[in-house]
Amino acid sequence: MTVVEKLYLTLACRLRRSGLFLFLLGGLVFASSYAMAPAAAQARTDADHDDYPISLSLSGNYLAGRFAGSVRDADRAAGFYARALMSDPDNLDILEPAFLLEVSAGNMERAVQLANKLIKLGRENRMAFYISGLDDFLAKRFSKSTEKFDRAARGQIGILTSGLLNAWAYKGVGDLDEALKALVPLSKTQSFVVFRTYHSALIADALGSVAKAQEFYQSAYRGTGSSLRITLAYGNFLERRNKQKQALEIYDAFLSRVPRHPLVAEARNRAVKGTVPPYFVRTAKNGAAEAMFGVASALSQDSSSDLALIYTQIALFLNPTSPSAWTLLGDIYEDMKKNGLALSSYDQVAAKSSLRKNAEIRIAANLDRLDRTDDAVEKLKSVIAAYPEDYDPFLALGNMMRGRSKFKEAVKAYSSAFDLMVPAITPPWSFYYFRGISYERIDQWKKAEVDLLKALELEPDQPLVLNYLGYSWVDKKLNLTRALEMIRKAVKLRPADGYIVDSLGWAQYRLNDFENAVKTLERAVNLKPDDPIINDHLGDAYWRVGRKLEARFQWQHALDLKSEPENQVKIKLKLKNGLDDNEPDTKEASQPTGNKT
Repeated sequence: MTVVEKLYLTLACRLRRSGLFLFLLGGLVFASSYAMAPAAAQARTDADHDDYPISLSLSGNYLAGRFAGSVRDADRAAGFYARALMSDPDNLDILEPAFLLEVSAGNMERAVQLANKLIKLGRENRMAFYISGLDDFLAKRFSKSTEKFDRAARGQIGILTSGLLNAWAYKGVGDLDEALKALVPLSKTQSFVVFRTYHSALIADALGSVAKAQEFYQSAYRGTGSSLRITLAYGNFLERRNKQKQALEIYDAFLSRVPRHPLVAEARNRAVKGTVPPYFVRTAKNGAAEAMFGVASALSQDSSSDLALIYTQIALFLNPTSPSAWTLLGDIYEDMKKNGLALSSYDQVAAKSSLRKNAEIRIAANLDRLDRTDDAVEKLKSVIAAYPEDYDPFLALGNMMRGRSKFKEAVKAYSSAFDLMVPAITPPWSFYYFRGISYERIDQWKKAEVDLLKALELEPDQPLVLNYLGYSWVDKKLNLTRALEMIRKAVKLRPADGYIVDSLGWAQYRLNDFENAVKTLERAVNLKPDDPIINDHLGDAYWRVGRKLEARFQWQHALDLKSEPENQVKIKLKLKNGLDDNEPDTKEASQPTGNKT
């Protein structure tokens, strides 16, 4: 048994004895059971778990599996459960979470086996009916699949999923009327109407009913013209009808909102050339994959990452080469802070896909988060070499360098991006903001101020810009009246942001309003108790109002919180000598300059 396995077993048993085990794991229907394994994992059988210890008892494997699942180590969790099932193969309390773990990990062959067993044992598990039904679906046993999908149609998500899968099963036997009828129940929920019209269009299109497809596409597009998938599918339909001009209008409308989206840009270029594309969706299998991808996308936007993970894995079960689904899987893992799994998911995006460049950039970002920054930089350099006219990899490199406090390198990367962008494209406020920060941190304030003012011009109510520029002016004792107004506006926009509240308190301090500075900085410390700079500021304010013991406490706390080295030197001097009562006058300087956030 490995050290990690022993740790899981020990912790699980301790939690059980302490009574915390059930508290930790109780109510985990999706969140803990839908844990994660390597994104490109292959189908698993019992034999695949031979590397897990067989010496543990049934309860030991079960407890260790539950604990591993709760900390989202799905690979080990599934291994412990597989061993537990070898001892008690019909135990539903083991079988059900083991099944869910295999689904979430994308081990669908093993998941099908466990789903069939759950159904045989009489367990009314909705996901088991879906997975077993999809196994029938892929084998073109469509009547069996619809029976199982019907049994899973419980609750809102169940009605949506079953309706979509049933419709594509009927498409599989060429029955357009039954397919459209299967989608009718979706209209009872307003947010599902777009799913009904979109998939009605796809099915009618795939079965050659052009008039109905046109009607449904138009309805779906009117309902949500901002949808990427509807834009691509409707544009594809128009192109195949030799209506390239209308297709271009649809693509251009989308690109006006989301400039340079790779999939839409690719479709637009095709329409310009007049190349007739293949069907967006033609087969029942790919249609069902599109349906599950759509549900997964909606769930991921609704902060339902665990359930979105399940549906994305189902989409990949149906269409294992989908670049959009692999990209979504990577995004979900990123949200879950599973950077290694995100990296391997993005790596599955095909080299020929227009999404590959974005995947390469995301791979670099995840390498950086795994503290493999040198590898990340090399990855971005390779992307820059492959796409020398594209500014996205330069921006990614700038963000990475800024995040690593390599501000000189960040400025260089941002400026390269700007050179490729201007004058054809007006950079958004965030680009000026990030470069302005980087300039400020390498003491090139005049350039920083120009960028920050430009960011403010583009986005006058952006609290981050208001705060950074306002704080910078305050810290340099410049433009204090205007800076105070800007920071107050930022606080109003983000009252719970400790950093911005700190900026207001520091502005009040600089204006000798020490009593109000204390109140404001105390609130900032409550919002961000572990920030050394905010604690240092509160110490200064306490000193100015005569609360010198509390001032020293705050300075010591700031020192303990590992402030930056240059600040540590200053704090140590304050702890030794206090503040100079003859500090230079803090009135607003006449020269317009400024800095810091």
